[in-house]
Amino acid sequence: MRLQKYLAHAGVASRRAAEEFIARGRVRVNGKAVTKPGTLVGPADRVEVDGRLVAAADAPRYLVLNKPPKVMTTMRDPGGRRTVASLVPREFGRVVPVGRLDYDTSGVLLMTDDGDLAYILTHPKFGVEKTYRAVVRGRLQAEDVRALLEGIKLEGERSQPAKVRVVRTSGASSEIDVTIHEGKNRQVRRMFEATDHPVVSLVRLRFGPLSLGELPVGHWREATDREISALRRVGREARAELDAKEAG
Repeated sequence: MRLQKYLAHAGVASRRAAEEFIARGRVRVNGKAVTKPGTLVGPADRVEVDGRLVAAADAPRYLVLNKPPKVMTTMRDPGGRRTVASLVPREFGRVVPVGRLDYDTSGVLLMTDDGDLAYILTHPKFGVEKTYRAVVRGRLQAEDVRALLEGIKLEGERSQPAKVRVVRTSGASSEIDVTIHEGKNRQVRRMFEATDHPVVSLVRLRFGPLSLGELPVGHWREATDREISALRRVGREARAELDAKEAG
């Protein structure tokens, strides 16, 4: 973890203030003054500010939840509806949902207290992919698939092209896997409504590197070390790509 983030997580100061502490030589790591922000530290390192030991911050927590339909993706609801906060144990502390799933949409949802990663995974400019399985009314035609692949105009603005896989189709309904990297409100539902195939049910199968797998509806599990590493790699790559775009 970067030193300024370590100090911020430990409650010493905001990240910006922590960077100033470091620049002024007020921070020592393993007995040596450190003046370079971005220095990496871990749980085994001894960190001091003005001679006082800084307790190691708790490691961030990452939970994978299979959100049921008819549940709010919030920590509380003024209307008294059930929320995802009721589905995870209190001993995990205040983990919050990353992004939103509609009230009627189920599927994979990440809950964490890692604010930096949550920001990257949800901000539209980073374009993290999400895959949904939609059951829609009617038989999806070739021109409908083409429209989804090319991008659909939604309220005057064209959506980015989607990846589409037709799982099955019949006269009554069609089952489609669609992958997007935007996060507009009810986007998948609105895309299918624009093709005159309203959504009957919608499940998010994948969020970035996290897959729903065999996790039962309404259940949760801790993210594996491999998944956490993949999430962090997505974060690094997304930020590097954005930096490159801005520099170019």
